[in-house]
Amino acid sequence: MLPSIESLRCFVAAAKLLNFRAASRSVALTPAAFGQRIKQLEDLFGAKLFLRTTRSVQLTEAGLALVPLAERTLQAASECVRVGKHAGLAPMDLVVGTRHELGLSWVLPQVDALTAAMPYLQIHLYFGSGSDLLLRVRSMAIDCAITSSLLAEPKLDAVRLHREDYVFVGAASLLAERPLKAPAHAAHHHLVDTDVSLPLYRYFREAPAGPGQSLRFARVVAMGTIEAIRQRVLSGAGVAVLPLYLVRDDLRSGALRRVFPKVALLHDYFRLVFRADDPRRTIFEAVAAKLAETPLR
Repeated sequence: MLPSIESLRCFVAAAKLLNFRAASRSVALTPAAFGQRIKQLEDLFGAKLFLRTTRSVQLTEAGLALVPLAERTLQAASECVRVGKHAGLAPMDLVVGTRHELGLSWVLPQVDALTAAMPYLQIHLYFGSGSDLLLRVRSMAIDCAITSSLLAEPKLDAVRLHREDYVFVGAASLLAERPLKAPAHAAHHHLVDTDVSLPLYRYFREAPAGPGQSLRFARVVAMGTIEAIRQRVLSGAGVAVLPLYLVRDDLRSGALRRVFPKVALLHDYFRLVFRADDPRRTIFEAVAAKLAETPLR
């Protein structure tokens, strides 16, 4: 049989004050009820915890030995009560993976707000590409990642953050010189993507009302990251499918123009990805909910 928390609380109060009447007041019990709590402990342990006379109260050897253990037990009980509250969680390092462009424009500005809302978290950022981010989450090199990459891995789970829309674009100067208005025109253009599997271009290629597989480009060029693709497209080095949030200002200024503007490209979602077997799911969901409060920019 284990001692009750309330009995241990009474014992610690008596051990500190060495006055049963004052100790009973400190825990809001009558002296009789307080004395009964102490007697229950002594009966449980089979030993006297206090030596009491009409003039003094002293701890016995058993009582002295119990004091540090009882204090630690009460502290642990207090921690258990706070488990469900953020303030009671132990400090935790959280490594969040993100693409370079998204990380700098959208994630980094939210780090202070995240730690203010969840002060037990120490946020670290890792910058990488989509496939690299998923690999690192899977191998536990990072804790989670923000990505719109396709999830085909049963070991990974995710929470949606924001919808990501895409546009097929080229530099206005390039398209004025070499229009891209029909599938045959593609032979005069380079297609720029993150890698040769064309993960971005598929949002146009697989669009239900688009020209589909009929476009044949002169060359496919891999640039690794979407900001590098954007810079190459702005320079007139090729055409590409890019996230709308990234090139919205370029479209407004006229530096970029839409290619096949009547085609409604497929969309995707940014997700916070983590291992399905990670016990910190509630933490990831809380982080995702906080991130989702801020629009993409």
